Parts: sequence; C-alpha cells; structure tokens
Amino acid sequence: MQATNVRLRRALTPWIFLLPWLIGAAAFTIGPALFGFAMSFTSWNLRYPIEWVGLDNYAEMLTDDYRFWLSLRITGFFLLLSVPLYLVVGLATALLLNQRVWGIRFFRTILFMPSVLSGVAVAILWLLLLNPDRGVVNTLLRAVGVSDPPGWFQDPAWAVQALVITGLWGVLGNGAIIYLAGLQNISPTLYEAAMIDGAGAWRRFWSVTMPLLTPTLFFMLLTSIIGAFQVFDTAFTINRGRSGDSLRFYLIYLWEAGFRDGRLGYAAALSMVLFLIGTVVVIVLLKTQDRWVHYQDEE
Repeated sequence: MQATNVRLRRALTPWIFLLPWLIGAAAFTIGPALFGFAMSFTSWNLRYPIEWVGLDNYAEMLTDDYRFWLSLRITGFFLLLSVPLYLVVGLATALLLNQRVWGIRFFRTILFMPSVLSGVAVAILWLLLLNPDRGVVNTLLRAVGVSDPPGWFQDPAWAVQALVITGLWGVLGNGAIIYLAGLQNISPTLYEAAMIDGAGAWRRFWSVTMPLLTPTLFFMLLTSIIGAFQVFDTAFTINRGRSGDSLRFYLIYLWEAGFRDGRLGYAAALSMVLFLIGTVVVIVLLKTQDRWVHYQDEE
C-alpha cells in the first residue's frame, strides 16, 4: 500500500507543477480559441443576441469580400519581399558580428537595441525618416542625384516596400543574434578539419557553416513567415489615411471587421482562416525539413 502511494505521488508531482500553466493555457489560449471557432458560425455583435448563421461568414469571405482577398494579397506580397531579405541580411550581419575584432561586443549591443523598441515607436521613427519632403532618406537620395524619390508610405505603390525596410531595422538585431548563436554552436574542429583538407573560406562556408546552420535557418524561416502574417502594430500606426488600402494587412482587416464594423462573428471566421493558413504552412515546413535541415549530432 505504501509503495503504491509513493508511485502515485511521483506520478502526480509533475502534473502539480504543470497545473498553473495548464490552467493559464485553458483560460487564455485553448478556451478563447474554441470560443472563437464557435463564434465564427454566428452573426454577433455586442448590441444584439448571437444568431447562428452556419457557413455564411465563410461563404461571404470567399465569394463576396474583396477586402479579404486584398488583405491576403498584401500580406502575401509582404511575405515574399520580407522573408528572403530578412534571412539573407540577418545571416550576413551575424557573419560580421562573429568576427573576433576589438569592440565587437559593443557593436552587437548597438545592433540589438532597435529590437527592444515597440512597433509604435519604430513606426513613428520611420515615418519621420521616410517623409517624402523632409525625411532623411529622401534628402540623401536627392543629394546623390535622384530627382524624384519615392513617396514611401504616402505612395500606395511603395508603402509595402517601405514597411519591409522598417522591419529590416529590427532584423539586424534580433535575427542576427539568433544566427550568431547558431554560428557559435558549430564546433571549431570542423573548420580545422576543412582547412587541413585545403578548403578555402568560401568552401568552408558552403560545406561546413551552411549545412550546420540549417536548424537556425529553419527556425528563422518559420518565425519570419509567421511574423509576416502577424503584421499589425507598425502598419496600423503608419496607415492612418496615408496610403489607403495599400497597408491593409490581414490582421488590420480582422481588427476592422471586429472592432470598427462590430462584426465579431465575421472577425472570428477571419481568425479561423488565418489559423488554418498558419497550420498548413507549419505542417509543410515540418514535413520538408528532413530534406535540407542537418543537425550536428547527426553528422
């Protein structure tokens, strides 16, 4: 009997420690997600009772809502522009920060500092820098002979590209630090063995660094794609009548549907579609990672 009690106590101990997290997950993640899924089949605002409409929200979204498709197109365009650029620039910055030179820790700190700023602060700063008339960027472009520089956020043709530049500023810090951790996790003995075999710097990069950095690249690719679908605060702050529909990202449209138009049921349906898209993307990436992601312990 005593042995049974000891085994039971040992079995329950981990769950006791996990209980606060489980309660929090149920209250703030699982519960709201299930509630949102149920509400996506209703017509609901805070003034009238909930009305069951079945698949009407989804049918309207797919067949009679141009803003839904517009927000998807803008988000997809941002994803195609930003993800490759952020991956390459973050890696290039990390390679520079991985050099053993005097003052390198100071430069790492300086580059990381923009990452701690809020999206609203970053948006306000870049609105000033990219001001078409008095901004620093266009002033420099005119100084080097560009007579008609872009209008950036005030020009619908350049608004998304300007937001990509805004996000790039934060990638130099956060992304580069993650890449740097991956670079420093590669065993120096592998580079020494490659040098003994006569491999030059370029060969060592492609044969040693890149294969063993693929877990970090995979993580950055996954988070960059997810982050592209989560663009909100910076674009919301910037898009206050400056560029029309050109910065109506998916989450901004979701917010408009729910809190501006009062269509909470329709907004819940939009959130379910976003969840489905994100789930498909994650599954595809996880299923394909075995083809190109290499872990050092497997070598």
